[in-house]
Amino acid sequence: MDFTPDEAQEAVVRLAADVLEGAGDAPERAWKALAQAGLLALALPPGLGGSGLGVLETSLVLTEVGRRAAAVPALSTLALGVLPVVRWADPAPQLLAGVAAGDTVLTAALREPGDPLPLVPRTTASPLVTGTKVGVPYAEQAHRILVPVTLDSGGTAVAVVDPAAPGLRMHRTPSATGEPEYTVRLDGVQPQLIGGSVADLYRCAIAGACAAGAGALAGALALTAAHVGTREQFGRPLARFQAVAQQIADAYVVSRTMELAALSASWRLGAGLPADDDLAVAAYWLASEAPAAVQACHHLHGGLGLDVTYPLHRHSSTIKDLVRLLGGAEHLLGRVPCSST
Repeated sequence: MDFTPDEAQEAVVRLAADVLEGAGDAPERAWKALAQAGLLALALPPGLGGSGLGVLETSLVLTEVGRRAAAVPALSTLALGVLPVVRWADPAPQLLAGVAAGDTVLTAALREPGDPLPLVPRTTASPLVTGTKVGVPYAEQAHRILVPVTLDSGGTAVAVVDPAAPGLRMHRTPSATGEPEYTVRLDGVQPQLIGGSVADLYRCAIAGACAAGAGALAGALALTAAHVGTREQFGRPLARFQAVAQQIADAYVVSRTMELAALSASWRLGAGLPADDDLAVAAYWLASEAPAAVQACHHLHGGLGLDVTYPLHRHSSTIKDLVRLLGGAEHLLGRVPCSST
């Protein structure tokens, strides 16, 4: 399979890279710059000022955000909000108003205590929504929260709730990056809308997380390669020592595999092809291999790798939060397809 980006996709990558580089370490400026460049509107329908593109192009933006470990609500708004909503049979345009301008943040409450992506949520809608969700990114800042629920009538759906609705309470909880996360308790909350597919919401979330994780690892590797290429010991650069070169090579293999797995999953999902197996493989690779690879990057930096003012820690913290969002390696292993041969 050839994943060479076409001209439009190359333009998306270049534009996202330029915008994020120009914004530096200012999250609010980066978010507004992404909006002004039209990068938040790629998947929006033309009627809402969007480009009508899809999962793959959005994933390319998330990869660039991850590459710089930018503290912006791109994953929650785009992968947990825009992508699943535009894929509904009735895309509910009122939910998407303001996204293109960067004025609207969306998120989804995926995780429940003890189960990161429950296929049959314990949270119910009858029709009022009742349940507990944990680790909800940007819940307090969000315009609306998408909540997977089990219906009283049977089956599952996605309920859309207002964070300020009566009966909804939230409590901020820690994250590795310091970006806002919350435990959200819903006690008879009136949903504004019920529709969509829980499974499709999870697919979009996994694709987005893997894309962001691929970028975060690639960014950590780039920092490490630059460091060992210029840092000298015993009169020569660290990169010329065999042990260092071997560790960099191992990290490169993990990073490149992560990139290809995320691309494959996003491409299949965006093309309407069966994508569950590819998503499962990409998610497991992120959870099982990326943490060790970024740890090696810290090790190769020596003391500098422990400095919280140096950007490497943002990359490893991003990977930690993404792995926790998806449930960890042991949980994800059960979703990887097994060969019968």
